[in-house]
Amino acid sequence: MELYSGHINRLIEELSALPGIGAKSAQRLAFHLINMPQDRVERLAHIMVEAKANVRYCKECYTLTDKELCPICSNERRNHKQIMVVENTRDMAAYEKTGKYEGVYHVLHGAISPMLGIGPNDIRLKELMTRLESDVEEVIIATNSSLEGETTAMYISKLIKPIGIRVTRIASGVPVGGDLEYIDEVTLLRALEGRVEI
Repeated sequence: MELYSGHINRLIEELSALPGIGAKSAQRLAFHLINMPQDRVERLAHIMVEAKANVRYCKECYTLTDKELCPICSNERRNHKQIMVVENTRDMAAYEKTGKYEGVYHVLHGAISPMLGIGPNDIRLKELMTRLESDVEEVIIATNSSLEGETTAMYISKLIKPIGIRVTRIASGVPVGGDLEYIDEVTLLRALEGRVEI
């Protein structure tokens, strides 16, 4: 027996398909949306459609942006000779929250995982190597300390070292198996300051 009508069920179903949203949270969100004023629901829907239509990858670091270059890459005060390599945009945001890193980023959009069939050509490594043809002094590898993150870090290190660019890895203040986006700013800052050459 269905508890709710078709429209409510479909809304709950769509919301529960979002990452991190279980059945109860989806139900709570659905009822919240239904009880919101019509103009707010329309504004939310419009913003979602606009974001989907206009957000793209930064042509330099591959984070998400609605301009050709993201605010970090277009900032001339950032140190463009120092590139921090992260797995995703959320990891980049976590480091930005520390307020201490002054270089730029490169977002891989994944990590090497032979078990999942993700190889070096499936993440943004080729684009990183192209960036290194300009005046870069250091690449900081800030992939997660999972098996995939470590595999990716070692692969990147082996690619870059022959070029003569300094390659460092964030220190292990970040717990093994931990995702950067969930780690506090102090731990991230310690990991950045304690990075080691690899």
